[in-house]
Amino acid sequence: MDDELDSGSTAPTGSSPTGSNLHDWNTGLSGPDPLTGPDVHSLSGTTDMKAAAAGGTAGRTRGRSKPRPEWRDPAELPGVQRAYTGAFGQKLQALDDAARTVMAVMDSIDVNALSDPEVVALTQMVERTGRPVDAARVATATVVGYRARTGLGSESLAWRLGTSHPTDLLIRLTGMSVPEMKRRVALGEKVSPRMLGGTVLEPEFPFVAAALTAGEIGIDAAENIVKGLADYKVHGRFDADQSLVDGGEAELVESATGSVFGGTPGPGDIATATATATDTDTDGAGPACTGPVRRLGASAGFTFPADRIREMAATWQAVLNPDGAAPTVEILEAKSTFSFGKLSQGLHPLRGGVTPELKGIMQNLFNTFQSARSAPAFPSADEQQRIEAGELVPGEILDERDGGQKRADILRGILVQVAQDPRTPTMGGMPPTVMVHVNATDLINGVGVGWIDGVEGPVSMKTINQMVDNGGFRPIFFGGTGAVLALGDKVRCFTPLQRKAITARDGGCIIPGCTCPPQWTEVHHVTPWQNGGPTNASNGVLLCWYHHHNIDTSGWHIRMVLGMPEVKAPHWIDPTGTWRKPPQHRAHDPKYRRQDE
Repeated sequence: MDDELDSGSTAPTGSSPTGSNLHDWNTGLSGPDPLTGPDVHSLSGTTDMKAAAAGGTAGRTRGRSKPRPEWRDPAELPGVQRAYTGAFGQKLQALDDAARTVMAVMDSIDVNALSDPEVVALTQMVERTGRPVDAARVATATVVGYRARTGLGSESLAWRLGTSHPTDLLIRLTGMSVPEMKRRVALGEKVSPRMLGGTVLEPEFPFVAAALTAGEIGIDAAENIVKGLADYKVHGRFDADQSLVDGGEAELVESATGSVFGGTPGPGDIATATATATDTDTDGAGPACTGPVRRLGASAGFTFPADRIREMAATWQAVLNPDGAAPTVEILEAKSTFSFGKLSQGLHPLRGGVTPELKGIMQNLFNTFQSARSAPAFPSADEQQRIEAGELVPGEILDERDGGQKRADILRGILVQVAQDPRTPTMGGMPPTVMVHVNATDLINGVGVGWIDGVEGPVSMKTINQMVDNGGFRPIFFGGTGAVLALGDKVRCFTPLQRKAITARDGGCIIPGCTCPPQWTEVHHVTPWQNGGPTNASNGVLLCWYHHHNIDTSGWHIRMVLGMPEVKAPHWIDPTGTWRKPPQHRAHDPKYRRQDE
């Protein structure tokens, strides 16, 4: 093992490592280096490396390449071990002592036993303690990522440590996930010093960088500012006034931290300040400060959380793009997309994004249906009489669905209605139809699963019965060789006229309190078809998808009496177990009819 790693480069991220960093301090061999030619025998001979680099591609591809060093625990390398000695070793020891101190303090605290003021104070202090560490994680990941970039070939830190690429090296060093390391590097590239022609420049986002260094801003808020303004920086997508961009960054940092950050006097600012002192300050701004950005003091405004900072960054985007969305419509529309992810745990994740106006349409539609029962309802005198007479189910109906589940059911209803609309375009001469294949024996016995054309996941028999209830099924007869012999007529299917009659009677989902409109409902066999129940209006009721899907397990019961449905609520809603008539359609509900004298 060559232990040539006496000192690390202190140059900024944008510069190349020099000195002993170019030496091979891990010479274990495990694989070929695709970039190094036979002229490069050792990284410790930097002259040969420079000659190979000067030779261009030809020098890199001739003959047999130098094998890649094998991965070893960096703690075992002599160079890393020496880093724990001397002045730098004392700094590492101080960090280790700080970590041990934090662990010792937390071990001495029973968080569950703290008073409310104590747990609030501890929460804030823990966050404050962790922020400098987060900033250090971003800084170190960025430097390692830069020195490990694949463009350096066998000079790359990743190659010399036996890893395939910078992210691979970072996750081995830290044990963190790939997305987290990419997140740190992406932020670090925006808040680290830059190198241009031998000159060290300030970070692309100097105010965010200063706030991170001061431990006053979290990673989430810093990311939201950087992502919100990245397109408006120099060489960005939009032609924005850079002074406004800098002002937006400073204001967002102030809103996120509660502190004012600004430039400090630079080398040439003293003379400027002297000249200004003898002149009249017409704008009140004082002399310009071109030095590094530092914390100047506390802000007089409010401090906002990271999510609010994201919204405020979007507001600044509108300020920086005064022409509005029109110049970027094509760009934004091109980004609007929608697709299905791979089946995972029985669900296909949805991927994509929508434009603001489409979100507005969708959000208002969801809110309209979700708010139908958002306000508390108390029975009127008339409703109380109907409850006592057994005509109305008492109490509020419990709906255990969360907001996301309700939105999914609303979207389902919209799409089903569109699919059933006669104006919807056909495909192959047929309206949009979901084809579910299931074995006839399984269907009759109520076991097994089915399969939908073009969908990889199976469908439960419960779902199949629900779909058959609403749309019927068509048997296909196969011969012994698997050839199709015949296609039977639709079975167990309510006709359009029957559905119209049932809709006129029920007016919507018959479960009390459900506000699903009738056009979104499904027809349910009260007496199951497989148990001999007929497919007619006297055995069919309207249920929304949610209540239809859960009718066998939700505790609700339905029966038909003289062609009219009656429902019995679950015990926890109506302990009396009384059969009651669901709310009647307005056309034949007495309170909606005119009483002729």
